[in-house]
Amino acid sequence: MTNQTAQPRLRDLGITLGRIAPGPLNAITDVAGVKVGFTTVTSDTPHVIRSGVTAIWPSDNIYTDHFFAGFHSFNGNGEMTGTIWLQEQGTLAGPIAITNTHAVGVVRDAICRLAAERYIANPWHLPVTAETWDGWLSDAETFPITTEHALAALKNARSGPIAEGNIGGGTGMICHEFKGGTGTASRRLSEKQGGWTVGALVQANYGHREMLRCGHAPVGLEIGYDVLPGTREEPKDQGSIIVILATDAPLLPIQCQRLARRATTGLAWVGGFGSNSSGDIFLAFSTANVVAAGSKMADVRMLGLDQCTPLFQAAAEATEEAIWNAMVAAETTTGFKGRTVHAIPHDLLQTAVGRYRRRD
Repeated sequence: MTNQTAQPRLRDLGITLGRIAPGPLNAITDVAGVKVGFTTVTSDTPHVIRSGVTAIWPSDNIYTDHFFAGFHSFNGNGEMTGTIWLQEQGTLAGPIAITNTHAVGVVRDAICRLAAERYIANPWHLPVTAETWDGWLSDAETFPITTEHALAALKNARSGPIAEGNIGGGTGMICHEFKGGTGTASRRLSEKQGGWTVGALVQANYGHREMLRCGHAPVGLEIGYDVLPGTREEPKDQGSIIVILATDAPLLPIQCQRLARRATTGLAWVGGFGSNSSGDIFLAFSTANVVAAGSKMADVRMLGLDQCTPLFQAAAEATEEAIWNAMVAAETTTGFKGRTVHAIPHDLLQTAVGRYRRRD
């Protein structure tokens, strides 16, 4: 499956967020070596399924050449496997996957199976697999995701442009009561600031309509229920969002953890606040230092503390735009029990943002 997509993105609508320029692809794959793959699973019989798997490879050799990483749980009503060992060890030792809540075990085990197929010397694996719930649009309790689906996403990962919206693990997701899904964005610092890149990939499945903002525009209030129906009979806590951040800046594990926390700011700018039932879990990794499996000594570099500040801003901005790219690319979907989730109308989004745009 190709990662390239003809789906529109936020900037295609003439809407620009943030102050730092994006990388050439405005995607997590602007960080050299990062690849992304998808398996999308949709059917209407015998069960209504709108689901899938997203796989992220920090590098082709991540099973043996490990990267420093850290994670942050903003609100923990969710799952990201492997984080106990990640926190203890400080290194990421395999690809990352994102899927639906009930498929975490299957997808996590597939990462182990792939390592065995490739004869990776390490006798055990504790891979990272995260989830958000797609049971509003997909009959999740039929357990549609299989080992083969997960292996396909892992094996078809590619560099370059990334498809967004209704794809992979994001297929059945809802964001601020509009159709959500998979989104990505990046920021590249100026040469004076180090020239580092930060890329974000999100699986967005959270939020209330009235909280949704794009820049200065209260989009969720502008596009009210009288304009476009919501997804639920009454307001409820809802979640979640997974954010994966990649950077080529030389960061130690604690610095990766600090970077992961900054996804919270980007989430807040769009309108997320971490409701009780939301699983808002963020992971950041750096490709700059390589720690070979079994090495007795590793020479590493560390970015200066003050030099991390621009990276923090880049992470927040990339997260914000990745969420919006997920919504802009997403398509109206009818799924389980005949429920329909509407994509955010591009013309109404443009009108709302234009109404609140700063006039210089």
